[in-house]
This record gives sequence, structure tokens and C-alpha cells, in this order.
Amino acid sequence: MNDIKFRTESDLLGTHDVPEEAYYGVQTARAMENFHISGRLLMDYHNFIKGMAMTKKAAAMANIEVGMITKEQGEAVIWACDQLIEGKYHDQFPIDMIQGGAGTSTNMAANEVIANLALERMGHKKGEYQFCSPNDVVNASQSTNDAYPCAIHMAMFLEHEAFLPHLENMISALKAKSEEFAHVIKMGRTQLQDAVPMTLGQTFGGFAASLRGEVNNLNLSAREFLTVNMGATAIGTGICSKPGYSEACIKALKKVTGWNIRLADNLIEATSATSCMIQYSSALKRLALKINKICNDLRLLSSGPRCGLNEIHLPERQPGSSIMPGKVNPVIPEVMNQVCYKVIGNDMTITFASDNGQLELNVMEPVIAYTLFESIHLLENGLDTLRTLCIDGIRANEERCRQLVEHSIGIVTMLNPIIGYKQSTKIAKEASETGRGVYELVLEHKLLTKEQLDKILLPENMLKPMDLEKLKANN
Repeated sequence: MNDIKFRTESDLLGTHDVPEEAYYGVQTARAMENFHISGRLLMDYHNFIKGMAMTKKAAAMANIEVGMITKEQGEAVIWACDQLIEGKYHDQFPIDMIQGGAGTSTNMAANEVIANLALERMGHKKGEYQFCSPNDVVNASQSTNDAYPCAIHMAMFLEHEAFLPHLENMISALKAKSEEFAHVIKMGRTQLQDAVPMTLGQTFGGFAASLRGEVNNLNLSAREFLTVNMGATAIGTGICSKPGYSEACIKALKKVTGWNIRLADNLIEATSATSCMIQYSSALKRLALKINKICNDLRLLSSGPRCGLNEIHLPERQPGSSIMPGKVNPVIPEVMNQVCYKVIGNDMTITFASDNGQLELNVMEPVIAYTLFESIHLLENGLDTLRTLCIDGIRANEERCRQLVEHSIGIVTMLNPIIGYKQSTKIAKEASETGRGVYELVLEHKLLTKEQLDKILLPENMLKPMDLEKLKANN
């Protein structure tokens, strides 16, 4: 027997029953019926709810200051917002992340939940909106068109701050491997062909440096989230707000967040712009491309084990085949590759959505926000998986690396400055045609003595710029 009790609320379209215990209201209930799209609900995106609460709290502080709402109403709204910022009542946002209406459903969900929490704080019942209205009090001096994008900006900056430690941990893991493998000589390769010697430590050091640059790029991109359009209301003109509200709201946002929030220079432009989200998505795509390259290199370096490069050994995580006994696949780099492809594809979604900001508003912001959240969360999980289940456990196959260097024709490059390019080319060609080593051919042709050759091919001479005059003088 269904013993759920309901209250009746009304809106433009008429009346609608809402569960009596729910803090959301009629417009949230309609959104729950209308949008069954992604299967991902706003209640699961805690930073988005916190970002909306920060925005509404700052608006309430500003509205008290300019006399738009009473102090009693404002203080109750601020208290309600603090509950959401603390992580409470997030289950009261059961609406799909992808929705029509440019985010109106999300904005009204926040207005309704905050209003009903405030009503109880004031000693009233849920739905007694004559004392604290979702529209006239919680949404005072606002429109979805400034509150919703501002909330996205706040949420994305929270997400950015939470994401960076995952990336920093990966960089630290790669640097640790760089130090561990600093003594392991191996062949470098260009165009998948033997090039010149290097260390395995230099390979992993290059990986770490590649990702280090992306931290700076992400930080630069994230700063753009701190520019908001609060006070723009519907299209940027500030209609339905009082003079001084915008400035008061920015001051309040700074106090609420502790961040250097600034008001956009042109609120008309800012209300339809999604440039900061395009920029951050592009930064995530750049990062994904670099991570993807690292994973591809790991797969190549570990290929084999008998018939490939086999210079490194990846941790074995699961059997690799239902038919081939003994096969173990690089499943962790493979899954990270797929994460990267999804992030790269998500950037295209954001590009198309951002391109549809016709006239004074971009109505596609819900899918932009949803997709950005997805990219960040995928990269967080992927980086942690790659680090803990792969990078930390990589071992160097030192003997194999050394053998490949000794039998490579690539070491002839070291002789260029000493015996000249023409002689080096002859040696390389003969080695290639006969299968013999460069070392023995140089001695056979009496181009250098064994003592001279051994000195030139010392690891310390192969891994950094050479003092050519000194080498020539000694030969």
C-alpha cells in the first residue's frame, strides 16, 4: 500500500502533486517527468550543487544589502545555502543533468530546495511560499541566465582544484621511475626506427615533464571560471535588479568562496559566452593527448615479450586471452587510452554546443557542464588507475635494453664527429647488410683503436652534448 503523502503546488501550467517530505517543488517535479536522457542525476554532482548554493548565498547577501529581500528571509536563505555547501540535502536534486530550458530546471530546483529549507528554518511548512518564495526571494535579482552559468563556473573551479592532486600524483610517480631507471641505457627511436642511445630514466623524465606543463595550462584556463555575469539577469541588461546589486554580489561571492571573483566587463557578451568552458575543455584535451602518447609508448616498450621491444615489464593484471595460454595484455594503458579518446570526443561535443549560442543566450549549457564533469571524472579515475596499477609497478628489463644498444646500428651516430658522415654511413650500411655490429666493423677497418672506441662509446659521452674538440684531440 502506497502511504506517501503529497502536497499540491502550482505554477504557470497549473497544479502538481509533490511528495510532502520533498524539499523540491513543482518545477523540479516537472523536470523529473520530462527529462530521462543521460541517467546521470544532479544529486550525484556535489560540486555543482555546492556551486549553485554558493551563487544563491552570495545573491542573498547582496539582496539584503540593496533591500530586495528582508533580513529574516535573507538569513534563512543563507542558512539553507550553507546546508547544501556542507553536503546536506543533495538527494533533493533528482533531475537529469541534460535538460532543455538552458538550465532553468536546475536553477529552479535550487530555488525550491533552498526556499523550503529556509521556510522550515523560519518556522513554516514546506510550500508556504508566501513567506519565502523560490522566485521572489531565493531568485531575487537573478535569472537562470546569470545564476546557472555562475554556478557552473564555481563548480568547475571546485572540480579543477580537486583534479590537480590526481595529476600531481601521476607526475610524482613518473619522476620516481625516472630516478629509478636513471642508470638503464637503452636505444632511443624516431619514426619507430633506431636512433641514438639514451636512458630509460630520460624516457620517464620526459613523460613527467610533458604532464608538468599541462598543470600550468590547466591553471591558466581555470582562472577564467572566476569571471562571472551575476547581475546580468535575463540578457545582460540587469532588468529586475537594483542599482549596486552586481557589485554587492561579486563582493559577496569573494567572501563566500575566498576566490578572486570578478565581474565580466560586458554582461551582454558574457551572458551568451561559453569561452571559459571551451578553453578548459581544450586544456583537458591537450592533457588527454599527452597521456595517450605515454600509454602508447608504454605498450610499445613492453611489447613482446619474446618478439617485441620488451624493454620494460608492466605489472600483470589479468590473463590476456580466452584462447592463447600465457598471454598477458597491457590492459591498464589500454583502458587509459580509451579514457583519453572519450575526453577528446567530449571536447567536440562542447565545441558544437558552444557554437549554438544564438543571440543573447547559449541554451546548450547543460550538456556543456555535464560533458566537462564527465571528462574531469574520467581523467581522475583513469590517472589513479594508471598510476597505482601500472606505473608504480613497472620494471626495467636492463639486460634486454643493453643488448639492443650494443647490437644497434644507431650507435654509429656517435662516430659522426670523429670519423665523418661518409665513413659512418659506410659502416652503417655494411652492418645492416651483414648483420655484424658497428663496434667490430670500426675496429676491422682500423678507423679507431679499441681504446679510442671504448672511450667514445662510454655512457656518459652518449647521453649529453659532446665536447667535440676534446674527443677529436684524443683521437
